[in-house]
Amino acid sequence: MKVLIVDDEKNIRELMGTYLKLDAIESEGAENGLSAQRLLRENHYDACLVDLKMPGMDGLSLIKWIRNEGFRMPVIMISAHGEIHDAVAALTSGAQDYIVKPFDPEELSIRLVKLIESQNLQNLVESDQRTQTGTGKLIGESRPIQKIKKIINKIAETPATVLITGESGTGKEVAARQIHAVSLLCEGPFVAINIGGVPENLIESELFGYEKGAFTGAESRKIGMFELASGGTLFLDEIGDMSLSLQVKLLRVLQEKKITHLGGTTTIPINARIITATNKSLETMIREGSFREDLFYRLNVVRIEIPTLRDRKEDIPLLAGSIIARLNRQMGSSNRIEGVTPEGIQYLKEYSFPGNIRELENVLERAAIFAEQSMLSEDDFELRGIVLHEQNVLPGKPTDLDQNNTEPKTLKKIEEEAMIQALHRWEGNRTKAAGELGISRRTLINKIAEYGLNI
Repeated sequence: MKVLIVDDEKNIRELMGTYLKLDAIESEGAENGLSAQRLLRENHYDACLVDLKMPGMDGLSLIKWIRNEGFRMPVIMISAHGEIHDAVAALTSGAQDYIVKPFDPEELSIRLVKLIESQNLQNLVESDQRTQTGTGKLIGESRPIQKIKKIINKIAETPATVLITGESGTGKEVAARQIHAVSLLCEGPFVAINIGGVPENLIESELFGYEKGAFTGAESRKIGMFELASGGTLFLDEIGDMSLSLQVKLLRVLQEKKITHLGGTTTIPINARIITATNKSLETMIREGSFREDLFYRLNVVRIEIPTLRDRKEDIPLLAGSIIARLNRQMGSSNRIEGVTPEGIQYLKEYSFPGNIRELENVLERAAIFAEQSMLSEDDFELRGIVLHEQNVLPGKPTDLDQNNTEPKTLKKIEEEAMIQALHRWEGNRTKAAGELGISRRTLINKIAEYGLNI
């Protein structure tokens, strides 16, 4: 915690700073309101202690300015005069509390901590309302995941900016949440926004906030996500989808650690760790001119590459257990699943999972909904593609389905021919043909009926 003490008496500032330090609260002093304005523009503070009577700009004027400029930190007004109208004026101007000199230092510290914690709680509530929810724990014991966990523990106590890369569905946000959970900022909010999921004309106002009247429809001031993440972590997902014009503004924020509301003029210091993620190659985008190289170097301080599920198949049993536990909590006791049979786990391991963990979640959820037994088996799983066995189809290689035909085939035609060949190879045995194709026997039977195959 860091507090700004605004008082024209140096000995009072120093004395209050000494008392606060005993409770591990850092402080900085300003001798008048004008000096305080300069410091507030340059630094982040968790709260302000403001004297009522000061030359140049008094305490009430400073508090009004703090609120008008959009600073959110709690303010305590301090006065040598215990008059009711002073307290009312302070609270009306935007102070959260009022204390009279001489005061009990311990009482001041207690009030201050309560106000800061209350503001942090409000930030957490707002961030939960405006951001995605999710877990923050990486599941798995494979070598790639163990390596990532070591990196996360190494950077936990640093404010380093992190870039997370990997295919869609691999768990990039989960990794970001785990970084936050083990960091020194874990008590602060975790604010996440998907850059590609917000219209370009709205993303700037979401990130930086805006003032009343900044544009049509801006009927009141709105706090941006950089401010909302103060004291915590801001996660910018799909950073590769950010426009070049917004990249320039993000670069400036990372350099200066300050933002300005749309329609505003005051710079507001920010105090949040920045984690970004992308499923694109930013190096390729730099060569193509669609991503700024200087921004890339600012983001790529620590890089974490999340492996695909097909590269960590030994983690499937642990992932399946975690997903099933969550599904049981969601579905209640009426459709409780105990786990997956060994044969079912092996069946899942043989599938390529192009959609990664997200696809595994979908497969297990569907199986849990329609399962008739408490243990899920291979017959309960409906996989959406053909298993990429070595002896079967490999990406990018021609198959016997297309070597004699250069005409492009529809996905439906390829699927039909694959089923016909598999059934012929296994002399009509549905179970073995389904195993080769990577689908359940039930799905194969449904497909045979759908295509009207007489095999």
